Amino acid sequence: MIDVLYFAWVRERIGVPRERIETSAATVMELITELKAREERYDWAFGDLASLRVAVDQELSSFEASLAGVRELAFFPPMTGG
Repeated sequence: MIDVLYFAWVRERIGVPRERIETSAATVMELITELKAREERYDWAFGDLASLRVAVDQELSSFEASLAGVRELAFFPPMTGG
């Protein structure tokens, strides 16, 4: 089981701030593919991966990152600062 957290507009599109997901996906990208096939709201949220970032166990990572042993994923838009 992986805790998946959604922030900002990702949370708004999916409709929940977090969920616990059981998956056989080996990578973040495989999980995204599973989620997109699940419901339209996920397809909408993950439709433009260039507008998303992912953290794997609280470390910024890539969509090709392995999910082996992962406890938490977080999806969020790129951050801006000033």
